Formats: sequence, C-alpha cells, structure tokens
Amino acid sequence: MTASTLTRDPAAPAAHRPGRRVRRRRENVAGYVFLSPWLLGLLGVTAIPMLISLYLSFTDYSPLISLGDASWVGLDNYRRMFTADQSYWHAVTVTITFALVAVPLKLAAALGVALLLNRTMRGISLFRGLFYLPSLLGGSVALAIVWVSMFNREGAFNSFLALFGIQGLPWVNDPDWALYTLILLAVWQFGAPMVIFLAGLKQVPVELYEAASVDGASPWRKFVHITLPMLSPVIFFNLVLETINGFQGFTSAFVLSNGTGGPVDSTLMYTLNLYIKGFVELDMGYASALAWVFLLVIGLITVVLFSTGRFWVHYSDNEER
Repeated sequence: MTASTLTRDPAAPAAHRPGRRVRRRRENVAGYVFLSPWLLGLLGVTAIPMLISLYLSFTDYSPLISLGDASWVGLDNYRRMFTADQSYWHAVTVTITFALVAVPLKLAAALGVALLLNRTMRGISLFRGLFYLPSLLGGSVALAIVWVSMFNREGAFNSFLALFGIQGLPWVNDPDWALYTLILLAVWQFGAPMVIFLAGLKQVPVELYEAASVDGASPWRKFVHITLPMLSPVIFFNLVLETINGFQGFTSAFVLSNGTGGPVDSTLMYTLNLYIKGFVELDMGYASALAWVFLLVIGLITVVLFSTGRFWVHYSDNEER
C-alpha cells in the first residue's frame, strides 16, 4: 500500500476533496463578479436613494441647501399631507378616477382584440403587430404631444366630428374632458396585455369548446364558462400590472398640462403632484413623504389583489397558490 493510498480515501465525499473546494470557490467568485453590476445598481440606484428619501421625508429639506443642513421635523410632512394640503387630496381623487376607469377599459379592449386575433388566417400576424405597435411607444413624450395635437380645438378628432356636423370641443383644454383624453390614450395602448391574453388563449384546450358545442352551448356561454375561468390567471397578472401602471401615470399628464396639472388641476396626477412639490417648489422633504405614502398604498393595493385573487383565479392544476 502506497503513501498516497493512505493519505487519500477514494470513498471520501467529492465535496471534501481540495480540488473540488477550490473549483467551487472560484465559481462563487465568478458568480459574484458577474452579479456585481446588478448589485452596484441595486445599492446605488435603488436601496441607498430609498433610505435617503425615507430620512428626508422626516425633514424640511430643499436641494438648494446641503443634505447635512436638513432640519428634522418628525411627522410634520405627513400631518401636512393629510390635514393641510388640499392639492394632495385632489391629486388622489384624479389618480383614483384615472385608474378605476382606464384599467378596466384597457383590459376589456385588450381581451376583446385578443379574441378577434386568436384565429388562423392569412395576414393575422400583421394585424397583431399593428395592434401591438402603440404599446411600443410606451409613455413617450412624442406620443403624448401627438395625442394633444389630435384633441385640441383644431385637431384631427374635431375635424372628424365636423364631417358629421358635430361641433367639437377643446378637449385637452376643457377641465371636464382633459382627464378623459388621458384615459383614452391609456386605453389605446392595450398592446402589451393583448399579447399576454393571446398567449393565454393559446393554452385553452380546444376539447373544452368542442364538448361545449356538442352540448349546444352558445358562444357567450363558452366565453363565460370556459374562456374566462381558463384565462383567470392571465387576467389576474394583467390586472396587477395595469393597476400599478395606472397609478404611476405621469408623462401624458405632464405633457398635456405643461407640467402644471391643468387645466384647473383636472390632470393633476399623484406622481405629477409629487414632481411639482419636489422639483418645481423644491420642497424635497415633503415630496419624499408623498413618495413613501404612494409606495405604501401601491403595496397595500397589491396585497389586496393577491388576497382576493384566490376567490376567483382558477389554475388548471388545482394547486393552491
């Protein structure tokens, strides 16, 4: 028996061999090296700014002075928000109205178009691409500018109404209609949820529709009793995403009102009000408090959606989610 046989047991676990430990350590180091850009971004762009913002929400701070000179005011910013700032409650009302109207209409439009495009025919891919195209522009400034030009008094929409003898309105400058032009813009960009609905429709077994046809079910009954239950996880996913996006609306309101929330604060979305407080009035402490309340409310809404989803979201494998 040689010395090497005495010092190394072939039956020893591979994880305890020196060579394997060295390779594993090198793999771990390589993994952290590749993760370092993301970790640096998480710390520098998200985590540290969030902690600074949390501290500033308890101070009276303006960017015109240094961070070290911020004066501690405790909960004064939050008391002001809920008791003394009328623009806060107006912004909350505008944002809730926008979300409650735009999100259901957008999801309904996305599902309706997805049902129309869920078929095999020549050129169907072209139609899918055309319907998805507005979503590629996202919340761009250019798209908002085009939308404003379409709905002003001399815009294309009023020109279309004039063909039928209908006198148009200055939609984007009318306090009663300005917000609804933003809602229409949000609904028009239904391409992203439409694609997700299309993917969900492809997963619905054809046998279910065939069995329902044999039983004499109408198209409406098929939709209500087959399509909607089978699509409920996809509907839930789109609902969560679009609800969060609805409350975060900013660009279109900023462009339409030139950053003021007008006309007569009719488009003063929550995020636009936050921007005005922080970067126009330079009240960064109060703006930070607005941001943290907004974060908590969005988190609470998400929790409510997930809590209620178990009552109407049905998974095909019947597993508890």
